[in-house]
Amino acid sequence: MHNIVPLLLPLEGDTSWPPSAASFNSRPLFPGLGIDWVNNHMMQAVIGALLVIAIWLIFSHRQTVVPGKRQFLGEMAYNLVRNSIGKEILGSEFRPFMPYLVAIISFILVNNLFGELFLFMFPTFSKIGYAYGLALMSWLLYNAVGIKKYGFGHYMKKMTLPDGVPVGLWILIIPLEFISNFVTRPITLALRLFANLFAGHLVIMVFVIGGTMLIESGTLFYAAAGGVSILFSFAIFALELLVGCLQAYIFTVLTAQYVSSAIAEEH
Repeated sequence: MHNIVPLLLPLEGDTSWPPSAASFNSRPLFPGLGIDWVNNHMMQAVIGALLVIAIWLIFSHRQTVVPGKRQFLGEMAYNLVRNSIGKEILGSEFRPFMPYLVAIISFILVNNLFGELFLFMFPTFSKIGYAYGLALMSWLLYNAVGIKKYGFGHYMKKMTLPDGVPVGLWILIIPLEFISNFVTRPITLALRLFANLFAGHLVIMVFVIGGTMLIESGTLFYAAAGGVSILFSFAIFALELLVGCLQAYIFTVLTAQYVSSAIAEEH
């Protein structure tokens, strides 16, 4: 083990080793100019947005009655969101929300896949600010459409006071429903996305970096263990690929459900 210890120590002037949660910190692209918010992770999100726009423009370009492979792939992706999320959850009122649902699932999926690509090797939504920003957009959407349909007062009553609640319980139910619908929903929506991506990427770091350190230890036993760790990291990468796809789907499904609850007719 003494052969491994020096590998854990940072080089003189190097504060980035060993990798840790600090490895998730953003790096300003133009240090010293006072615009530290322009960083590598922000540019990654911008690249993700541009990729989503480009992909859907390619899918929709020169559509024909008999679709080719490109158009067929685009229609299949669109129909997956339309049929399994839009129509299934929102029913007959799904059409106005399809652009947002398609955009949000595409954006999350692309940014999650960045964690598997060697050029990035970092899922954008393992930075919680981006997850909160996306959750805020969904929060604004479902509240806006609810207020537009019912008016502010009626909508607040609908979301905080379920039908049939006795007057004596109003003092308890109204605060609980308000917290649930207006506070808890966006927070849990963001945290679910962030926590899964952050934890998964951290596990990959442990196996890849830990395995590399063991291989470089110079001890046969530790080197063998490091090789096993590196091999096992490929299974973790596959799991992360699945998690990234699932989280994009789950976030979009929950957004559609919140919109549905906001515009649902009272019974």
